Amino acid sequence: MIDLHALSIGEVALLGAHCDDIAIGVGGTLLTLTTVMPDLRVRAFVMSGTDSRREIEERHALAALCPGADLELTVLDIPDGHAPGYWDPIKTALEAFGRGIRPEVVFAPQRGDAHQDHRLLAELVPTVFRDHLVLGYEILKWEADTPQPTVFHPLTARVAEEKARIVLKHYPSQKAHDWFDEQAFLGLSRLRGVQCHRPHAEAFVLEKSTIRFGRK
Repeated sequence: MIDLHALSIGEVALLGAHCDDIAIGVGGTLLTLTTVMPDLRVRAFVMSGTDSRREIEERHALAALCPGADLELTVLDIPDGHAPGYWDPIKTALEAFGRGIRPEVVFAPQRGDAHQDHRLLAELVPTVFRDHLVLGYEILKWEADTPQPTVFHPLTARVAEEKARIVLKHYPSQKAHDWFDEQAFLGLSRLRGVQCHRPHAEAFVLEKSTIRFGRK
């Protein structure tokens, strides 16, 4: 297992199809990033949920996951489950979002996600963020679409537990789902931790990157 260290990150972009996708996919990483990089700028984009209870949940959850960060959130009003029918407004909004930011890392859904909304967003991301490091996160849910990740971000047990606590606290609208519980979230992060010899981890799909050897 080779460690690659990102020693200084000034800004990250978080992209989600629905309110709670970002928290489920990258919540532990956000808790870690904002602890070690207290001046981090976090710019988030969510396709659906504006002016709803879901947006309120999202704002509270991201604030808890990014304590002290310079956080801005954009939420659209695309109907849940119907994103493919709104390709043009989503692409236009994502391009506008991308023009106003300069992230070193972009966190987004991964292309193999079985949910059509997640998958559409994942396919649009590289058309807007063409020269960025894009890490595709996994979203725990009923569909058997768990990816084979290529990048792991280790988490301490404390961070994994805090992520689960925040997600469960701030998204009460999702508690009816039989997979939405602490055991499920900690089970997945423990599995990813086993795969990188750590207590817990969040895992990502990396489609393309460059590597440099030496000083130049």
